[in-house]
Amino acid sequence: MVAMIGGFFAVSAELLLPGLAILCRDWPVLQAVATLPLLLLLSYWCASVFPESPRWLLATDHIPKAKRSLQEFTSRNGVCLQDEMYPGETLMSSAYGEDHQPRYYSVLQLRRTRVIWKNCLILSFTFIGTGIQYCFTRNLDVYNFYLKYFLRVVTGALACVFICLCVNHFGRRGILLLSAIVTGLSSLLLLALTDLEGGLVLVLSVVGLLFSQALAMLSAFFACEVMPTVVGGCFGLVLAAGCVGMAASSMMELQDKRGFFLHHVIFASFAILSVLCIMLLPESKRKSLPDSLKEGESQRRPPLFLSQQKRDCLPLLCTRPSVSEYNPDNYSRLVSATRKMLTKDNLPYRIAGPSVSPLLS
Repeated sequence: MVAMIGGFFAVSAELLLPGLAILCRDWPVLQAVATLPLLLLLSYWCASVFPESPRWLLATDHIPKAKRSLQEFTSRNGVCLQDEMYPGETLMSSAYGEDHQPRYYSVLQLRRTRVIWKNCLILSFTFIGTGIQYCFTRNLDVYNFYLKYFLRVVTGALACVFICLCVNHFGRRGILLLSAIVTGLSSLLLLALTDLEGGLVLVLSVVGLLFSQALAMLSAFFACEVMPTVVGGCFGLVLAAGCVGMAASSMMELQDKRGFFLHHVIFASFAILSVLCIMLLPESKRKSLPDSLKEGESQRRPPLFLSQQKRDCLPLLCTRPSVSEYNPDNYSRLVSATRKMLTKDNLPYRIAGPSVSPLLS
């Protein structure tokens, strides 16, 4: 939810940027006005303004800090709690000893995992959504600059609305797969129609621009739910991959659009490859968020067929052997067969008890 709210704020900022440019009337002034609000990010260092997440504190065993953070949230929400409601023998105090040390995790620990790093690598294909947007906006150069700009911003707003309406009903992985398929098909059709100009090229450009932005937004949103809480750097890697795609588009503008065909072919190939990789991702709809590395490793991908919707499967790339399930029917059959075999009289051997002489002859 927070990721989608951030997407709406980004779209609103792009809508307000032309009006701000008209008011400033000078490029250096506009640059200064757009940069000064970033100083507000320094308030993140102030714990009284932006307290640390209690979920992360509990996941990394910062128990005293988590208790203080929860008490601060209750006081800010206007919930009056006395000190006797926080006894020393609480659940957290009993579960963790006094000498329990907090644990810290880094991104480098992903190399010891089997599933988490694969999910992070697949979701890093978000740079396809940001880098391939240049392939669609280039076909709109024949129109007015303001029309092209507002068309890109409006498609971004529609992508946010599309994700909010469909992702909770059809699932994160399904909508991400649909966005990758439509983006790849639009890109391939535009490659085939390079020498043509007309309504079909315009429609394919707008549709590809819409779903490429949905692909980039949903990849970041999906990473928030799939990556473990203890390793926050995974989400940063996904966002950094998106910046790689933006840098590739900027380099094409600086080179005066030379090498555009190669740029288009590379990103179209990545879009088709991402369709196959997205099938390996788990589904996070209506499931608890993973906190530890163990919970992140135990995530399963949903089945490909609707008939097995309630049963999760192991990831295709996971090499761990599957655990056999206990079947009581098979066990009862084995017991009954063994009992019949032991009660037969025509056995090649007889199981007899020890011969004891009678006490009275």
